[in-house]
Amino acid sequence: MAKRAKIKLKVDKAAAAQRVQVIFPLLRKLYPAAKTALRHANPLELLIATILSAQCTDVRVNAVTEVLFAKYKSAADWAGADIKQIEADIRSTGFYRNKASNIKSCCRTIVDKFGGQVPDNMEDLLTLAGVGRKTANVLLGNVFNTPGIVCDTHVIRLSRRLGLSDADKDAVKLEFDLAEIVPKKKWGGWTMFSHLLIFHGRNVCKARRPDCGNCVLSEYCPAANNPKLW
Repeated sequence: MAKRAKIKLKVDKAAAAQRVQVIFPLLRKLYPAAKTALRHANPLELLIATILSAQCTDVRVNAVTEVLFAKYKSAADWAGADIKQIEADIRSTGFYRNKASNIKSCCRTIVDKFGGQVPDNMEDLLTLAGVGRKTANVLLGNVFNTPGIVCDTHVIRLSRRLGLSDADKDAVKLEFDLAEIVPKKKWGGWTMFSHLLIFHGRNVCKARRPDCGNCVLSEYCPAANNPKLW
C-alpha cells in the first residue's frame, strides 16, 4: 500500500490563539476531571513514575509503582539501592537498564544537592539525570503549582492537527509556541491544557484513526476529516 502523502499546515499564530480560546473550554467541559494518570502521593513518586512512563503505558507504570513505592520510600532508598535490584524491580516498564541508571543517579543528586527533596524549579530539575523539560513540566504543573506545558506524543500530534504550531516533532519549540497562545492560568492554564490534549488524544484524536465524526473540535480543526494532515 502506498504511503499517504502528508501536507504540512501553515500556522497563523493569531488564528491559532483564537482557536485556543474556543477549543480550551470545549475540552474543559468534555474532560472536567482531567489530570495526570500516574498515581503518586508526593513529588518523588511522580518523578519516578514519569521516568518510568517513557515508552510505557501509564497502566503498566501504575501497576509497577504500587509495589515500588512501598519498597522505596525516599530518594535515599533509591540512591542506596543496588542497581541490579532496581533493574529487576522495574524491568516490565521497558528500557529498564537506562531507567534504573537515571533513577539511581537523579536520586543521588537529590540527596547530595537538595537535601533529599525534589527541587521545585525548572533550572534545578534539569540537573537531574533522566529529566528533560517534559518531565520537569509534569512535576511543576502537578505537584508544585507552577504552570507547565507537557509536550508528550499526544500534545505534539494534536497541536499539529489543530494548527497550533509548526514545530512538528520539536517538543521544546512546541512548548514555547503553545506558551504564547495558551492562557497561563485561565481554565486551569498550561497544565490543564496539556492534560486535556492528552485525554483527547487517547480517547478521540488517535494517531492512526482519529474519530473526527465524533469530535467536539472538528468544526475548528484544520485537519478534521483530512488524512493528508494527520
